[in-house]
Amino acid sequence: MDEKFKQMMEVLHLSEKLKIELRHSWLSNGRHESVAEHTWRVSLMAMLIAPHLEKDIDTLKLLKMIIIHDLVEAEAGDIPAFDTLDDHEAKQLKAQNEQQAILHIKELVGGTQGQEWLELWYEFEDKETYEAKVANALDKLEAQVQHNEADIDTWLPIEYDMSYLLGRHTSFSPVLEELKNVIEHEADTKIKQASRSGQN
Repeated sequence: MDEKFKQMMEVLHLSEKLKIELRHSWLSNGRHESVAEHTWRVSLMAMLIAPHLEKDIDTLKLLKMIIIHDLVEAEAGDIPAFDTLDDHEAKQLKAQNEQQAILHIKELVGGTQGQEWLELWYEFEDKETYEAKVANALDKLEAQVQHNEADIDTWLPIEYDMSYLLGRHTSFSPVLEELKNVIEHEADTKIKQASRSGQN
């Protein structure tokens, strides 16, 4: 078998784990969401929002960044943000595990493409370029959309507060601020309805 196709198959087999790796989020039908499902909808959000952004964006680069960013979770697993929020040691361990994973993925992919994936992953992590900021914002916004779609009985107490903290990820973009406001309004409505019905 040609070596390049063997490498492609190894990456594809690794990526299958994202279909199995479950996130904390629940779906509207009562089952846990997989990482692959989250990544797919963040990509869809990127395609939908790109034409409306106030600045030109490299959509291909944005999509690559979104898809590559979560690939490390095939090896490192998905750790909910609130699990590392006030735990410096847990945050460091998560970062180390993800860095090891992306270095392994770079080797699996190989060549200039492997190097490109590594650089895009770090660019997302640094959140300094416009594409990285948009990717990060959409990643956080999609998670809230999914929470809004799930039964509120699945929400942890901390997630009520986190529903109103999305602005830290979207404040750089008026368009993403508008989208955030719509998503936050959905969350607020859900919380208030649950409060009226005695669910929380």
